[in-house]
Amino acid sequence: MSPDLLYQVALPLIPGVAGVMSRALLGYCGSAEAVFSASKERLTKVPGVGSLLSDKILSHRSAALHEAETILKRVEKENVRILFYTSPDYPQRLKNVPDAPLLLYYKGNADLNAAKVISIVGTRKSTEYGRAVTEQLVQALVKHEVLVVSGLAYGIDIAAHRVALKAGLPTVGVMGTGIDLIYPSVHKAEAQKMLSKGGLLTEFPFGTAPDAPRFPARNRIIAGLADCTIVVESTSKGGSLISADIAHGYDREVMAVPGPITSPTSQGCNHLIKTLKAVPYTQPKDLEELLNWDNALASPKISSEPQEDYAGFSEEERKVLRSLKEAGPLHIDVLSRHTQLSMNQLSTVLLTLEFSSHVKSLPGKQFALV
Repeated sequence: MSPDLLYQVALPLIPGVAGVMSRALLGYCGSAEAVFSASKERLTKVPGVGSLLSDKILSHRSAALHEAETILKRVEKENVRILFYTSPDYPQRLKNVPDAPLLLYYKGNADLNAAKVISIVGTRKSTEYGRAVTEQLVQALVKHEVLVVSGLAYGIDIAAHRVALKAGLPTVGVMGTGIDLIYPSVHKAEAQKMLSKGGLLTEFPFGTAPDAPRFPARNRIIAGLADCTIVVESTSKGGSLISADIAHGYDREVMAVPGPITSPTSQGCNHLIKTLKAVPYTQPKDLEELLNWDNALASPKISSEPQEDYAGFSEEERKVLRSLKEAGPLHIDVLSRHTQLSMNQLSTVLLTLEFSSHVKSLPGKQFALV
């Protein structure tokens, strides 16, 4: 266990310390432990941390550490993994979004950094049409060995989990509660099966109740984990539209299943398509073409040919060029994982290489050598 783990678990337990602010504190202080030993004078020098927040940090540090000790004992007892923002096991797709959680609680065996990840969401009041489309969609993902992500809710969410389990695909449920509280409780059986073929994931500590404001926060994780978020059914004000909007804001692919204009559960999907926030999903080929899966987004093939040294390029540029040479066209998220470059770093490098005519962009956020 990392010596810094106690402080990593404690940091997000301090009120007001989350998301961008927590990363600002880490960047300035150097580690979670250093935040807990910092003086008020040092804390107030962190951009965005004023006198009020620094006082709150100072006054809550002791209680947060005490709570973290209790959490770590339970984590060990219940075989829960702690994924801190700086951990190599932290989901890289999620790490690349601006409001990524500082810490995740994870129980299961699925690879959260799988080559292909799709989120499937929809209304809690699903119709037979929606459930049939969900089954068709998930079955089509089997040959691509996709990790299926959803929110464990009634309707489309649980339908996606059930079909994935039946089809042998790993599936992860993102929770708006503590990992010890399955909500709704009627889905406990599915959640238990997912622990051996997938997993459960949350940013909330043990005992966190299913309060309404936590579910929009949960939705950003669903959107951030995936290459594409697919909305199967949604009313005009459905919660799954939040996931779609977030994914769109993250510049991730969004798809929506069109439906009858007379059906309330298709109004949200039809609106997403009408406003160009989503690409229509009508058959598996739509998704395959959007993500360019025919060109294999999996790990790069090991070449037996000697690699070019790309003299004259920066180290970051060489990483990108070598990955594209070995694997061929790659989705930007996959390229980010192969090169271990953040999305901001990678975007800058790709732009430079495009200007110098060494790399070209392709449809579906793909990149290839010229």
